[in-house]
Amino acid sequence: MERRRSAVNVGGKGSVLSPESVFAVANSIASLRVDPSLAQKPSQSEPPSGPSSSREAPTLNLTPEETRATIAVFVNKLILSNFSSKFRPSLAISLADAINGDREVEIAPDFSRVVVGDGVEFGISAKEFEAAEGAASASFAVAALIEHSAASLCPVVDAVAAMSCEVSAVDGKVFDLPVSSEGLGSREVTDVAADMKRIVFGSKLLGSLKEIAFSSIPYMHGSLRGAVKALRLKVRVETNSAERKFSGYMFSEADLVNSVLPLTNLLRNLGGNSLARAKTCIETLKDDELRVRMMEAVSRKCPTMECLKERVKRILEVSADESKGALILHDIYVLLKQTREIVAWEAAVAVLVLRVRERALANAANEPGEKEKNEKKKKGSSEMVVGKGTAAIRLVIGQVIESRLRCENGNVDGKVNDADTQVAEWASEICSLFDPKDPELTALLDTVKGIVESNEVRRLPKIPKGTRDFGKEQMAIREKAFSIIVGVFKRHGGVALDTPAFELRETLMGKYGEDSKLIYDLADQGGEICSLRYDLTVPFARYLAMNGINNMRRYQIAKVYRRDNPSKGRYREFYQCDFDIAGQYPLMQPDFEVIKIVTELLDELNIGNYEIKLNHRRLLDGMLEICGVPPEKFRTVCSSIDKLDKQTFEQVQKELVDEKGLSRETTDMIGSLVKKRGHPQQILAELKKEGSPFLGNCSSVLDELEILFTALEKSRCINRVVFDLSLARGLDYYTGVIYEAVFKGSTQVGSIAAGGRYDNLVGMFSGKPVPAVGVSLGIERVFTIMEQMEKEQKEIRAAQTQIMVVVSGDKLGSLDVAAEIVSELWSANLKAEFVLTSDKNIGKQFGLADKSGIPWVLMVGKNELQNGVAKLKDMQAMKEEIVPRSEVVKVLSSRLLTFQCSSSNVVV
Repeated sequence: MERRRSAVNVGGKGSVLSPESVFAVANSIASLRVDPSLAQKPSQSEPPSGPSSSREAPTLNLTPEETRATIAVFVNKLILSNFSSKFRPSLAISLADAINGDREVEIAPDFSRVVVGDGVEFGISAKEFEAAEGAASASFAVAALIEHSAASLCPVVDAVAAMSCEVSAVDGKVFDLPVSSEGLGSREVTDVAADMKRIVFGSKLLGSLKEIAFSSIPYMHGSLRGAVKALRLKVRVETNSAERKFSGYMFSEADLVNSVLPLTNLLRNLGGNSLARAKTCIETLKDDELRVRMMEAVSRKCPTMECLKERVKRILEVSADESKGALILHDIYVLLKQTREIVAWEAAVAVLVLRVRERALANAANEPGEKEKNEKKKKGSSEMVVGKGTAAIRLVIGQVIESRLRCENGNVDGKVNDADTQVAEWASEICSLFDPKDPELTALLDTVKGIVESNEVRRLPKIPKGTRDFGKEQMAIREKAFSIIVGVFKRHGGVALDTPAFELRETLMGKYGEDSKLIYDLADQGGEICSLRYDLTVPFARYLAMNGINNMRRYQIAKVYRRDNPSKGRYREFYQCDFDIAGQYPLMQPDFEVIKIVTELLDELNIGNYEIKLNHRRLLDGMLEICGVPPEKFRTVCSSIDKLDKQTFEQVQKELVDEKGLSRETTDMIGSLVKKRGHPQQILAELKKEGSPFLGNCSSVLDELEILFTALEKSRCINRVVFDLSLARGLDYYTGVIYEAVFKGSTQVGSIAAGGRYDNLVGMFSGKPVPAVGVSLGIERVFTIMEQMEKEQKEIRAAQTQIMVVVSGDKLGSLDVAAEIVSELWSANLKAEFVLTSDKNIGKQFGLADKSGIPWVLMVGKNELQNGVAKLKDMQAMKEEIVPRSEVVKVLSSRLLTFQCSSSNVVV
């Protein structure tokens, strides 16, 4: 089929060269078009005269496809280097014209010139070579070809594997994977499993087979999706970046190669599994001779696992040489094509085996004696009911085979005599179909896309990564925790405040240091640029400034949002519980009270052992000054030091030296100081010793801390505090004491509360400083601890039902009787639920009450109604008593009061 050639524009405003565009130009699907406005610009570089200066460029041995892709990338980078005064517009236009024709194009081994088939040469100067990252252009180009080809392969391998699953009678339960909603699993893996279920939906061919080549499909294909997704962004950035003035292109090229290398083992394993599935499909054939001939055809003509291993071995051997980036990527591209060929063989085998089965069934149906049986089964044999998705995919592939081999259904029936030739021909045509440059691949990809995106009603819904649903048991824990937290906040005079979930973006920016990149921006819907709140402190400061409030004790419990990488205990949407004291107070008074509040919260939540790490921002700045860190780098260095709770000092030191530009001597001094931690008064005494460098510029800070530590000692909570000079708290707005509570139990959750003094934040909005200090409780991590304790102790139950009313009768108990009784209980503020049941099912209701932890069961049956009584059962003591109907509310109120007093530690 002829494909009409489109144009890929470069050099225009906003133009971007995507991997798909590189592939299209490389395969003459599209032409490269340089923006006409560039032709009007004067040349900013002289043409090369004679041999160029010695340039470091690896010897290039590229295929015609890779050569055209390399020139396309080189032209784009040459245009991007326009501002480097090294650009000849005429060269970019000439090179684009050279690859738009049908002529052969070659690049000189040292990238000094491009030679067109008709003898025309275009010289490339050393400056142009460097500005356009000539040596790396080949690597960027081949990486783009790999990314686009691998992206096209992802839906294809799913479709082919689904057909093999049907042919081999795979157990469909291998795709029943739980949906990951907390960042604990791969989203791509669960997506593949869900897609596979939709493709084979309705199939009657699935069975009980659980071989690894099939059960690993979600994990193998999901890993491929994830790798391609990561590579796409990397290739797009590298292909469209201008000249590196500092790091040099060698680093970006090596980094890109390292991003592609994970595909090596993935493709090898993908191909190996595909080959194994093809052979499993052949083993299902009942005709021995046909089975042998097809197996021989696969063994002789299909790429083998040994071929893939040899290619991988070569790639890994060459990968140690960073100067051979293009060669490494070329081999990975070849490996991808070999894998695609194996997948095509798997598809050919699956389609052919199904065709053989259909032919056998049709022949059997026409045999004498079978006609009468088939009349009774008008719908035909359920054995050949394929999935709706696989049927559609098979139809597309079948149409391509028949049109290209110019044959009809009757001539492609998998006869024994030509089975080996037939499957090889089919595999060849299907491999051509799977190539991204084949125009008919679009129809197949659209078919697969339509299948996986349709029938949403059958698709298990998901929630975004980093968010959670909370079931009834979790909500019981949360309600108990929030009740305790609000009680502590109110005890200290806190008043409730609520602010919008999103703020103007200008309100949030510039307050969180390097963490500002984690702010969630919203699409402009109403003429304002808004973002979801990152914390509750900045909105509180904005509220004080906007309303001219100078003094306030406020608490707020609300959700905040971080554009973070979800992991265990780390979410993108979560609750914070904040308490802040704003206003003028005697020195260290609010600082002491907020730290005291932290200890009360964690003690009353009864989560176990914890410690509160404490430091002072001005003391930290003084330490950095002592070590020789320039003042303009204080905040960024603090952000690195703040990682010491998750990384070793060696890792942080490497970041400080390589990225932040500090000397090794400076970081060694920082390391010797940040290791100081211990009892507050002991560390303080050490810092105040005669000769201490802190006495010079931090004496007032040390005096403040002495006042604070004395107050904490008098309040009997200093044993919970650790003076830790490594605590940095990377947020920009802190000005004084900073602290962080860390859980010390077996459940690994890290920091569970943090805060500090921020005297200048309100002034950023109003120009009038309002000193403030506060703390934020990381309630999600606290809940994780409490949920683990609940699992171990089984103390908290979800429902708070106190009484289950069971009304029974010959068929079902009477609703009017139940309505009268439970209404009396509800009016007395008792928590009750009711069940209508038959006499024979009363025992089940006792089991339900026991499982739910309901302490009392009130039973009313035919006999109780006649005698004006009710039967009351104590589920803990397993004792029953008869209660007059008129006394039910009174008796239950009394019993429940006693029960609650004896079970004060249990939520009921």
